[in-house]
Amino acid sequence: MTYETLTIERDGPIARVWLNRPERRNALNALALEEVAAAFTELQRSFDTPVVILGGRGQSFCAGADRKDPPAARMAVGSGAGPRERRYASQLGRRALAAIEALEAITIARLHGHAVGGGLALALACDLRVAAAGTGFHIPEVDLGVPLSWGAVPRLAREIGMARAKELILLCDRFDAAAAERYGLLNRVVAEQELDAVVDDWAQRLAAKPPWAVHMTKTQFRAYAHAVPLGDVTEADGDLLGAAVREDPTRFAFPKKT
Repeated sequence: MTYETLTIERDGPIARVWLNRPERRNALNALALEEVAAAFTELQRSFDTPVVILGGRGQSFCAGADRKDPPAARMAVGSGAGPRERRYASQLGRRALAAIEALEAITIARLHGHAVGGGLALALACDLRVAAAGTGFHIPEVDLGVPLSWGAVPRLAREIGMARAKELILLCDRFDAAAAERYGLLNRVVAEQELDAVVDDWAQRLAAKPPWAVHMTKTQFRAYAHAVPLGDVTEADGDLLGAAVREDPTRFAFPKKT
């Protein structure tokens, strides 16, 4: 398949999925989310690819929702979309994260620049996360008047604990890579010039390991993580987001920024 917002590179047993809207700092619109879901679903059938790296072209990994073309635009009453289409739009992010997390291959998030809101949520769906030291993190949804959705709340709480997750989501404070590593959100923080070398080294080492053992180990971790089925927790996320947009569409209208 070909994509408008992504590029996929293959290097032997390793695939690299690049968010490819550098002019928008890889901000996410509806098409980008649909293509992330489609790409990772397609990779599920690539049985000779044991490792997938998710990164972003340009200056940032992902700046969150596209302020000029927000994924939630179709959810608002008056958008011209009917009820089924509005609900479909509300589930785009959840489907994208579910496709990443469902991938049988090991996934590594390669983070630099910014990982904001939905961008951080994409990284949370990956198995491992490596960030350049200058990477900035931010979860601004509550300040924007909407709940953090897409299943990111239970994923974040699962990774860093409930108390810290509440702090980051409710206070909306920015935090740096060193703090993210200290919280347990990141596996490793490295100098920016070393980011590719470290990510590639991890990918090559994982690809060289006995494939069945790696596959079953990921299955074990997934079973543990889903001891409370994640789908039961996140299914309503999109409906909550859609309700917030309908409740106060003017509050959710992003300011026009470049």
